[in-house]
Amino acid sequence: MIGVGDMVLLEPLSEDSFIENLRKRFDHNEIYTYIGSVVISMNPYRSLPIFTPEKVEEYRNRNFYELSPHIYALADEAYRSLRDQDKDQCILITGESGAGKTEASKLVMSYVAAVCGKGQEVNKVKEQLLQSNPVLEAFGNAKTVRNDNSSRFGKYMDIEFDFKGDPLGGVISNYLLEKSRVVKQPRGERNFHVFYQLLSGASDDTLKKLKLDRDFSKYNYLSLDSAVVNGLDDAANFRTVRNAMQIVGFMEDEVQSVLELVAAVLKLGDIEFKPESRCNGTDESRIKDKNDLKEMCELLGIEQSVLERAFSYRTVEARLEKVSTTLNVAQAQTKARHKVMGVLDIYGFEIFEDNSFEQFIINYCNEKLQQIFIELTLREEQEEYVREGIEWTNIEYFNNAIICDLIENHQNGILAMLDEECLRPGTVTDETFLDKLNTICAEHQHFESRLSKNSKFLTDHSLPHNCFRIQHYAGKVLYRAEGFVDKNNDLLYRDLSQAMYKANHSLIKQLFPEGNPAKVNLKRPPTAGFQFRASVGTLMKNLQTKNPNYIRCIKPNDKKASHIFTDSLVCHQVRYLGLMENVRVRRAGYAFRQAYEPCLERYKMLCKRTWPHWRGPAREGVEVLMADLPVPAEEFSYGRSKIFIRNPRTLFFLEERRRQCLQDLATLIQKIYRGWKCRSHFLLLKKSQIVVAAWYRRYAQEKKYQKIKSATTVVQSYTRGWQARKLLRELKYQKRCEEAVTTISAFWHGTQVRREYRKFFRANAGKKIYDFTIQRIMQKYFLGLKSTMPSVSPIDKSWPANPYRFLDGVHTELRRIFHLWRCKKYRSQFTEEKKAVYEEKLEASEIFKDKKALYPSSVSQPFKGDYLEISKNPKYQKLHSAVDEKVLLADVVNKINRANGKGTARIFLLTKKSVVLADQKTGQVKASVPLPDLASVSVSTQSDGFFALRLKEGSASAVKGDFLLSSDHLIEIITKLHRTGATAADSEQLDIDISDEFLLQFKHDKVCVKFIQGAPKNGNSVSCKRKNNRLLEVSVPTTA
Repeated sequence: MIGVGDMVLLEPLSEDSFIENLRKRFDHNEIYTYIGSVVISMNPYRSLPIFTPEKVEEYRNRNFYELSPHIYALADEAYRSLRDQDKDQCILITGESGAGKTEASKLVMSYVAAVCGKGQEVNKVKEQLLQSNPVLEAFGNAKTVRNDNSSRFGKYMDIEFDFKGDPLGGVISNYLLEKSRVVKQPRGERNFHVFYQLLSGASDDTLKKLKLDRDFSKYNYLSLDSAVVNGLDDAANFRTVRNAMQIVGFMEDEVQSVLELVAAVLKLGDIEFKPESRCNGTDESRIKDKNDLKEMCELLGIEQSVLERAFSYRTVEARLEKVSTTLNVAQAQTKARHKVMGVLDIYGFEIFEDNSFEQFIINYCNEKLQQIFIELTLREEQEEYVREGIEWTNIEYFNNAIICDLIENHQNGILAMLDEECLRPGTVTDETFLDKLNTICAEHQHFESRLSKNSKFLTDHSLPHNCFRIQHYAGKVLYRAEGFVDKNNDLLYRDLSQAMYKANHSLIKQLFPEGNPAKVNLKRPPTAGFQFRASVGTLMKNLQTKNPNYIRCIKPNDKKASHIFTDSLVCHQVRYLGLMENVRVRRAGYAFRQAYEPCLERYKMLCKRTWPHWRGPAREGVEVLMADLPVPAEEFSYGRSKIFIRNPRTLFFLEERRRQCLQDLATLIQKIYRGWKCRSHFLLLKKSQIVVAAWYRRYAQEKKYQKIKSATTVVQSYTRGWQARKLLRELKYQKRCEEAVTTISAFWHGTQVRREYRKFFRANAGKKIYDFTIQRIMQKYFLGLKSTMPSVSPIDKSWPANPYRFLDGVHTELRRIFHLWRCKKYRSQFTEEKKAVYEEKLEASEIFKDKKALYPSSVSQPFKGDYLEISKNPKYQKLHSAVDEKVLLADVVNKINRANGKGTARIFLLTKKSVVLADQKTGQVKASVPLPDLASVSVSTQSDGFFALRLKEGSASAVKGDFLLSSDHLIEIITKLHRTGATAADSEQLDIDISDEFLLQFKHDKVCVKFIQGAPKNGNSVSCKRKNNRLLEVSVPTTA
């Protein structure tokens, strides 16, 4: 191992040795170091081969100190504690901007996703959790002078697990999104990634729809000096973000709405205002060029006059810095108890040349995190000594609660005074706020201001008059008071909210609910500081309920370059992170502690009484082991469940003795192994010699046998050859005799036949010539037919003309046979699905042809079945899960109200066993009718879409009466009902009643439904009216 992996074991311990150990490990690509259970992470500013799937398997289910320090070890320890011990965990990742906090959170999440369970649903949840990062980074990260992918918001993710340790989902909370970056960026920095990704990676058609151009220089909100960042491929990242949004759960129309909103923000930055004077002498503002305003209104669906009025009737400075506000913390509360692992990736401590309200809030959050780190670390350390019964003296340490109190005190805190200034009547400015701070906080030891009554800062020229300075745990920070009051107010004028609410854009309406005129709230909204303080308080309470795991990220240099280690920068971070104090706390009592069982298992070979097996309790075995070793008694103590070792040298002594014992054991094992190997080799040689001798004797006998066999074969072959040649001569002589007799007989028979043929030739010559001629004509006819054959399409009616009249019958029969053949060949190409469609069309023809006026228009329309895509649409997921069987048909129909004849939209589902009617909006099942309960279906002879489901009397479904429905796909619905009823084993043939007048049973009354033809009304639509208690009249427009 390079250097010391755990700083607790560092000897000697000093700040210089601490920094030198970090440097040594950093130079050898060892970027992780422990302080007990705390992980120090150095940003390498390059890719390292230590995050491969092989590394994941290496650290999986291994003890924390078993392998070299790694972030995977901490993630595995947290996950196993959550899974096996049912302890909620949280992983706190802190450090400066650019120290690698976001990458550390990605590594933790990817490791947890890799080691938890498998399965289709589990993999879907894991993929959604991992793909949430690209989306959040696109809209919340930007390039700054310190970091090319700086998080401009705080993120806390709670990942929920079931009892098996499989992820169920997650809840992401955001803190203090830096909204001012949209309209203004410091020199050398960029706007949020999504603007550059959209212009670089979107297709030309998409940009045309969004009314955008790829040229960054055309948009005022995009800084040009840092538009292109080395190592960032905005086009590829845009494709990654689009894919991630689909995986997370965004529908295509929702993605388009988000992109339209991003394009509208870019357009908003190009709107410029000009001053004008009204007739009464007052000033007003007007928009210079309304083209950008027009395109923005088209994207958002807002009337141009409404948005122009909202802009112009307020004093607007479009290029000035906007207010940054906090996002409310929305923690999901579930009834079931789940295991939770929280991952906190929040902005680091920031000290810029110009620090404003955002930096003040960010540094306040880091103060709170530092406070909880110190308290939880010391409390856990000291409680362990008390719990184990070890004598312990309380350790004093610096508590930054005084700084937190300076900021968040409800009476005299800076945030409280800022809220008081924002809410009080009269003239409120940043100067009055600063005066109040100077009056109340002047004597505070961590507050500095040149205007305060404290005389020691009156001559401090590094402290401007409009600024104040706070001594944070990480150093002094100078804050400019300008903008504090406005940014804390976070006001949005009501006329702008109402203008946005009038938009036809669904996403805009959701973002501005306060613009709803029906829900006008005159109460003043809470300030940004109040919201953030409440959010941080909720976060701290949440973290205190979980077992903390710490990752302290350190930036090795300010140049974002690899292989550069700046001692002063690292030393500053080590100091304000309190890492040296953390090491001293760990070493103040005992530098190392371990449970009795693993301690005995590791060092049992050091004592003959404990090696190789100890039969008693583990503590007694450790006591016997330590008593047998030359270790002073004051160097260790026995707790209730652990042994505590005071000095690292003792641990090094145990490890050295263990290494020597392992070498002796290895030597013994080698000796025994070599003896066994030599004996095995001798026995193998002896056995081989016996086998070789046996095989040789067998080989010699086989060779002798082969020689005798070969000689015998030669003698036999000579004898058989002489006999065969003798037989061949006899057979040849016999064959020549037979051939001579056959030749003589053939000549004689030929002479006789020629004599007879000459007698009858003249009498039979005409018939033979006729037969030959007919044969030649038939041959010519078939050859000509072969070259003029029509196509194999069944609808091709052409056929070659008949050249010979006497072949009319044959010509017609061949045409019929050819047509049957090509029809059979065409049918053989059908798939089972296509056959089923044609069978349904054929059955529809048998049912409705020449009986229903609507049938001819349905012939050209294909039967789709599932018109709602109920298995894919998430809107109907609940309804799809409620139906156990395969859905044969899903469509929206109108259920006719028996009282007034009006229709109500219902979802019509047909399965193999039942008909289901459900509410179109909620998906709730309203009625389910088994197919055996259907008696018949009644339709009219006209071109309407009405049909009635008549139920069997006495069945359970007949309580509410028959159903009268209307559909645009009546022919398909009736056909599928008829086919399904015919194939069901437990139902009879479904009757189809086609009549313009039929009776329906509505609860206790029978109502006659009568179809009449009338003049076109209401746009040629069919109307249904109830004439009296016994008659429903359906008026069908007369077709031309």
